[in-house]
Amino acid sequence: MNVESEVKLDIELAAGYLKMPQSRVQGLLNKRLLLQNWDDYQHLFRFDKNISKIEHGSVLYQKDGSFELIRGFPKIQRAMLLGSAINDHFSKIGSVVVEEKMNGYNVRVAGIDGRIAAITRGGLVCPYSTERAEYLIKPDFFTDHPDLILFGEMAGPDNPYVPKDIYGIESLEFFVFDIRHKGSGKPYPVYERRKLAEEYGFTQVRLFGEFPTSHAADEIAEIIRELGKIRHEGVVIKDPQMVLHPIKYTCSQSNCADLRHAFRYYNDYGRDYFFSRVVREGFQSVEWDENESELQKRCLQLGESILHPMVDSIRQIKDGKRISDDVQIRVRDIAVASRFEEYLRRLGVDAVFEAPQQVGDEYLVKIRKLNQSTNDKTESMCKGELW
Repeated sequence: MNVESEVKLDIELAAGYLKMPQSRVQGLLNKRLLLQNWDDYQHLFRFDKNISKIEHGSVLYQKDGSFELIRGFPKIQRAMLLGSAINDHFSKIGSVVVEEKMNGYNVRVAGIDGRIAAITRGGLVCPYSTERAEYLIKPDFFTDHPDLILFGEMAGPDNPYVPKDIYGIESLEFFVFDIRHKGSGKPYPVYERRKLAEEYGFTQVRLFGEFPTSHAADEIAEIIRELGKIRHEGVVIKDPQMVLHPIKYTCSQSNCADLRHAFRYYNDYGRDYFFSRVVREGFQSVEWDENESELQKRCLQLGESILHPMVDSIRQIKDGKRISDDVQIRVRDIAVASRFEEYLRRLGVDAVFEAPQQVGDEYLVKIRKLNQSTNDKTESMCKGELW
């Protein structure tokens, strides 16, 4: 970044807008808890962790002496025992709405400077996601509703983070699961949000229905079993009015798919990532009152998800090969691929971009993401290094 061209944050105005002392805002900048975005978005400042009631990944947008706040993704807690969690969390309401939890990556889409920007969970503007959002989302939504933000999941095979071919999507689709107001982060009630999204032709996450709280757990368990058969991720359970925070619940097959991918690159993932998914399996087995045969099947599925990919990686590296996470993107403007390559580099991702292949009026670019930690650690241990 050219330091001379940096946009300077007006600390006095920002402090007034955020209702914080100026010293607090200056301290956030000094401690790099409030970070400036890159290139064309230097007037966006992202929160690198939760600050007071402002979520991690929230973006402070500075324009013409005024500010807007694009709130981050609210944390959705997870149900471990489905029945107990629903009865406790939703005890004051009569019914819950159940929508599908897609397996992709979260993006907020907002109107900034008269154009669409796709903002990641961490608060960065992703050039690839932005181009896809510009193609998939009608810009008149933000003309009509400049104070609203679309929250959604980017899912499909042309996904550089979580590629999935389980949804019957040709490339990459944006599934809206929330609409919120800038500044306050207040969400639209579920049915109002779905109606508004339908008016503008947005693709939405699947709605399974609304169920009485008293027996929602049984209904959801059946949904989870069916989703597991087709390797989908799970559900999000919501208060229809969105006053109470949603909770989520995932399929066993999704937990195992996560573990299968993570253990291939076992030294690049945190131990909490592995542990939490194993614990989910234990709780689900107990809640579903599995007999010995069902538990044995779960144990085999879990063990295979852990050992098979790790053994394959060790064997490949021992034979002198370097393992990589192979993904792809599809762009309409070839310059976006170059910007995305630079974007990954700045994030510290070691990636090799292959030459683009023209497919119709788009370009398909294959990417090899090199997981250096797993490669290097395994190679060293194969040469005798101790754990």
